[in-house]
Amino acid sequence: MNNKGFADNQISIETPRDVMVAEKPLKIEQKRPNRVDINILKSKLQETESKEFKKNVFILSSLVLVLGILGIYLSL
Repeated sequence: MNNKGFADNQISIETPRDVMVAEKPLKIEQKRPNRVDINILKSKLQETESKEFKKNVFILSSLVLVLGILGIYLSL
């Protein structure tokens, strides 16, 4: 039995040097998502903010009215 160890078991593998460009996929056409218009996003944001503002003004004015009525009732 001739056991020389791992030094003789090494195999030299060289990579091919003639490959210049990586292979491209067959399907070149890529799907691009539709672009979003910033003006449309701004208008939607303004609509939701105006709805929230109207709701907040209604709630605040209702509370002021109720407090006014309660104050008048308790002062009599």
